[in-house]
Amino acid sequence: MTTSAAAHETASIEVAGGRVHELRGGEGPPLLVLHHSIGNPGWTPFHEALARSFAVSAPDLPGYGQSDRPEWARHPRDLAILLLQLLDLRGGGPVAAVGLGFGGWIAAEMATMRQSAFSSLTLAGAPGIQPDEGEILDQMLVDYHEYVRVGFRDEARYEEEFGAEPSPELKELWDFSREMTARLSWKPYMYSPELPHLLREVRTPALLAWGDDDRIVPLSVARRYEAALPNARLATIEACGHFADFERPEALARLVAEHAGGG
Repeated sequence: MTTSAAAHETASIEVAGGRVHELRGGEGPPLLVLHHSIGNPGWTPFHEALARSFAVSAPDLPGYGQSDRPEWARHPRDLAILLLQLLDLRGGGPVAAVGLGFGGWIAAEMATMRQSAFSSLTLAGAPGIQPDEGEILDQMLVDYHEYVRVGFRDEARYEEEFGAEPSPELKELWDFSREMTARLSWKPYMYSPELPHLLREVRTPALLAWGDDDRIVPLSVARRYEAALPNARLATIEACGHFADFERPEALARLVAEHAGGG
């Protein structure tokens, strides 16, 4: 697994009776990064690239990684509420938000509740809306490492990142994360019928960043987000699958910086 040795720190904050663990690094405008359903493996080259332009906060979502699990949570909206409470506890003004995959769905839910919390949104391969063409790949039906492999366009890049045989620590993280994801997104799987309607009042500038060969969340979902959000634009990343932050970290970080005002 590729992680970065660049300077960053760990911190934790108690939210609604549970501890949220986060990584922080960089200087500049505040930027919140919400990770994929596979969890956050650490301070990655994508975080490092963002930290050249922003003060990055990358929490483990409640129930994932080193954050405490809210046993009562049963919908991505529940995590959205907890993360808005985290922002309230930290104080400060609006933040730019980057939601990666499942984290993008949570960011979208947060924006429907309080769009004033965000200066901009970047949703990268986000589920949350039912596709009108194709379907969202059900990670519960395949081995978790095969699910991650499908999320790369280039299998060689997958092996560069995670190895031909991922480490026991990664497998444990992916397995633990999948259990929480199942609690939150089972019926219906990975979308909310209400979300497209609620997004129509979200006027926060939104970037929809999608790999041009995303085999997990089809591009038709991006187009539905684009139709629902009044102030959105779609940008595709060439030669890239679902996990753009791992496969093309610099390309995705450039798009974020251009959109969020950090570069």
